[in-house]
Amino acid sequence: MSMPMSGTLFVVAAPSGAGKSTLVNALLEREPAISLSVSHTTRPPRPGEQYGRHYYFVERAEFEREVAEGVFLEHAEVHGNLYGTSRTTVQELLAQGRDVLLEIDWQGAAQIRASKPDCVSVFILPPSRAELERRLRGRGSDAPEVIERRLRNSRGEIAHAHEFDYIIVNDRFETALDDLQAIVRAVRLRTALQWRRYEALIAELLAAE
Repeated sequence: MSMPMSGTLFVVAAPSGAGKSTLVNALLEREPAISLSVSHTTRPPRPGEQYGRHYYFVERAEFEREVAEGVFLEHAEVHGNLYGTSRTTVQELLAQGRDVLLEIDWQGAAQIRASKPDCVSVFILPPSRAELERRLRGRGSDAPEVIERRLRNSRGEIAHAHEFDYIIVNDRFETALDDLQAIVRAVRLRTALQWRRYEALIAELLAAE
């Protein structure tokens, strides 16, 4: 019998406004076998966001208590709000053989790479500074001062893009989505995974007559 296979952990990061969430949601529709890990955050929900679907919205005191208890696989402060990924949820899904996707920032991605170097990391870039600003202002969900802070912070975030395994420029959405899906499919075809996945087939093909 083949040994149980653990899933692959995908990490996707980007500056705010690059279109990361839209790309991730579209990828999940194409690749339903990937599980999205829902993050905890102290950020207030935006219109239409639901607890447990988009984020687990918690108070800062509760978040800090969970940090002290070791609840999070990674956590970071981004634009003045705290974000974190449940350690137990991710580990259980991976152990079940499910691929898991984390939609996090570069700080969290660095923590994940340090603790799980076999993860696959992707950074999403906007096609231009002007387009990044247009997208941020076009969302209509953030106050002007929040938008300005996100624009300022984007430079520092983009400076870490070279640390990731892959970089995608989200200019034409369908092309960027195809690129993201291509990464997922290529990872699943890696020799180490395929050799274990098709252990019985390979044994048959190698068997003596």
